[in-house]
Amino acid sequence: MDTTIQDGGNIEGLGNLSVNKQQSTSKYLKLSGLEPLVVTPESNFINVGERTNVTGSRKFLRLIKEENYDEALDIARNQVEGGAQIIDVNMDEGMLDGVYAMTKFLNLIAAEPDIARVPVMIDSSKWEIIEAGLKVIQGKGVVNSISLKEGEETFIAHAKKIKRYGAAVIVMAFDEVGQADTYERRIEICKRSYDILVDKVHFPAEDIIFDPNIFPVATGMEEHRKNALDFFLATKWIRNNLPYAHVSGGVSNVSFSFRGNNTVREAMHAAFLYHAIQHGMTMGIVNPEMIEVYDEIDKELLTYVEDVLLDRKDDATERLLEYAESIKGDGKVVAKQTKEWRNGTVQERLTHSLVKGLDEFIESDVEEARQQVARPIQVIEQHLMTGMNVVGDLFGSGKMFLPQVVKSARVMKKAVAYLLPFIEDEKDSTSKGAGKVLMATVKGDVHDIGKNIVSVVLACNNFEIIDLGVMVPPEKIIETAQREQVDIIGLSGLITPSLDEMVYLAKELDRLKISIPVMIGGATTSRAHTAVKIAPEYKDTVVHVNDASRAVTVASNLLQPDTKHTYASDVRAEYDKLREGYLNRTRAKNFLTIAQARNNKYPIDWEAFTPLKPNFIGTKTIEVALAELEPYIDWTPFFQSWELHGKFPAILEDKVVGEHATSLYKDAQQMLQQIIYEKWFTAKGVVGIFPANQVNDDDILVTNEDGENLATFLTLRQQSQKTKGAPNIALSDFIAPKETGKTDYIGCFCVTTGFGVDEKAKDFEASLDDYNSILVKALGDRLAEAFAEYLHERVRKEIWGYAAQEELSNTDLIKEAYEGIRPAPGYPACPDHLEKPTIWKLLNVEEQIGVTLTESMAMWPAASVSGYYFANPQSRYFGLGKIKEDQVADYANRRNISVETAQKWLAPNIADV
Repeated sequence: MDTTIQDGGNIEGLGNLSVNKQQSTSKYLKLSGLEPLVVTPESNFINVGERTNVTGSRKFLRLIKEENYDEALDIARNQVEGGAQIIDVNMDEGMLDGVYAMTKFLNLIAAEPDIARVPVMIDSSKWEIIEAGLKVIQGKGVVNSISLKEGEETFIAHAKKIKRYGAAVIVMAFDEVGQADTYERRIEICKRSYDILVDKVHFPAEDIIFDPNIFPVATGMEEHRKNALDFFLATKWIRNNLPYAHVSGGVSNVSFSFRGNNTVREAMHAAFLYHAIQHGMTMGIVNPEMIEVYDEIDKELLTYVEDVLLDRKDDATERLLEYAESIKGDGKVVAKQTKEWRNGTVQERLTHSLVKGLDEFIESDVEEARQQVARPIQVIEQHLMTGMNVVGDLFGSGKMFLPQVVKSARVMKKAVAYLLPFIEDEKDSTSKGAGKVLMATVKGDVHDIGKNIVSVVLACNNFEIIDLGVMVPPEKIIETAQREQVDIIGLSGLITPSLDEMVYLAKELDRLKISIPVMIGGATTSRAHTAVKIAPEYKDTVVHVNDASRAVTVASNLLQPDTKHTYASDVRAEYDKLREGYLNRTRAKNFLTIAQARNNKYPIDWEAFTPLKPNFIGTKTIEVALAELEPYIDWTPFFQSWELHGKFPAILEDKVVGEHATSLYKDAQQMLQQIIYEKWFTAKGVVGIFPANQVNDDDILVTNEDGENLATFLTLRQQSQKTKGAPNIALSDFIAPKETGKTDYIGCFCVTTGFGVDEKAKDFEASLDDYNSILVKALGDRLAEAFAEYLHERVRKEIWGYAAQEELSNTDLIKEAYEGIRPAPGYPACPDHLEKPTIWKLLNVEEQIGVTLTESMAMWPAASVSGYYFANPQSRYFGLGKIKEDQVADYANRRNISVETAQKWLAPNIADV
């Protein structure tokens, strides 16, 4: 099909819509509330109100959760008064009883004539909620939606029931393979769906409404360029080839790349609707407040918008983004800066592109440079490395920050990829880089954001990187290091068992008489641990690198002939001194015996306190829309992962890093909206609440409501000598002892937003885009932590209900101002990772939500969080600190493992070792 775009914005060969003019009145789509709504060829666009949707309106969600149905009805009433011809009702939220809420709300609507006069769209991804709505709906409504996602059998069964209930249906362009994201897939799925509905189900063709998927445009990703155009083409094809069928969609999806810039979004909605209606779209979910009048859109802005929607120019996205940057909140356009830098020499232009992270002209500038040198490799060695040296200098002097460096690396990779075919044509080409570095996250550990950042920074400074990924066994690291003759081995780890893996690897390198310097990094690693535990096991140099900004300096010092011997000697002397001082300090510190520590437990007057029985006992799985998690995100750790330090939102105004933090935040927000609205990930969790009592001082016995033993959680107790009156705390202190005769309770949970993260990251890596690869992983982690915060709030207020009246802001949540705690295995209060399998068994985690544990007890996928819930108002967070060998032996006996195994898992917390 010819899809050439003419100046007027029409699609050549398609003309104006002239579909089904011959259809009789019997073939019109007829809907009704108390009043009929008949959709004829002469009908204007049918506007569906979107605010009675818990996934699209936080206010409506809050009102439904609070069962404040009077105010919820007011929202529906305002939708109708505002011009909505159909109201969309959605009750899909993990903590709602969707069947109950849908039934109650639709029954209430039926008693309100000013609302009930319009048809209702029953919107849900869960069939039981749809059917509950169909049972009580007044008049003839629309089901939103069904699809071939679960196969033909389920599709036919649902369609037959909808037909029996007498409703129309929206059919999503979604099949067993996935969501349609091209023109060809859209028409393929819609044609197949139509044929099944008409020929097998005998569904009235006029009652079929297709949603061919409106996706965001101008995302910067090549595969999204035709999202709008393919929708228009598919709409036209449906209306011309599937008699009597209609087309609908959620219009606001198209503009999510410009969230926060209402001027651009309103123009995009208006222009999109204009073209969609021209090509046959009959109805859609639209927010009237977020749409401009098409003829009143600024003409220059309209040109840029339609260039994107109709894919008229290769650089349409860049042009719209640049224009959008020049638009202020009042919609007025300020003068745009001309690209003076394009008048510079080719070296100046390449350096500018690398420093600014701009790839718009990189290939043409690289080609110009290639024409000026004898061999293509010289463009890398001379032009590109000159630019990257400027990047390195700026980064090292604190004038450039990590997110910018990663963007520079993206440009560098694209430049090298362009040159690679020319270089490979020269069989004798040789180029000596700064050195070859092997990078790996050690066995049992799945976290790699920090490692990937260090790899990018080193690559920017002409180091060749061999990245083995995550969960890499020591034999593979050693074999690869020898085969590739690497100059440095870089080891990363986040969880405490990773420390032991690093020690083992150091021993193996030493045993095999391998002499390769080792760099150590990761959240649980430290200079002290490297000096005390790893360095003594290896005759060659071991050095801790605490952030990416130091990686280049350390690597260079390890390899440069004039510095490497002196540097290695200085590091070893520094670590010897650090080790001696550290061991002396720990030996000198006073500790209690475990018996003494238990006699000084946290004092709670159990006679005066009766634990509140939870609203729910047992386990339940939770699925939450990603949009629900956005308000719970703590952004401060996000910036820290990029080595931009400061609290959010103050960091955005910081005199040093504010500009760079703001740019990173903007990129993160743009990707976050894609994640949410394109459903890149899913948020799944499982939570359990059980009767429990403290037994044997440090254990928590977990039972069911019949008193049958389910599991025992083992806790560890502080042993350091405290100031007078200060207790030696264990988590078990916050659970009522069994001898009190009172039943207490404990909760535990696991949540994940990690399924889909690695796949997206690999897609970006395949496109030579490390920046977005790291960004998507960082956002996956933030969403998982937000899910944990969200679920804890629901537990406190609803599921358990011990703080039902709590009203806290996100800032309060970040400050942990709530009652009760949610400590996690592997963190300061309970560093014992061996508690995770008990949680997994109690909650049946792997079967319920698919999260697994590695042999080192890391959670997979990495964007996952697990832990406990304690409700006692006196419970608080604390750090275990160092413990003595007598508690280690006691712990080994309680867990029925050897003392040696216990020492391995508790090593970072054991004194005098």
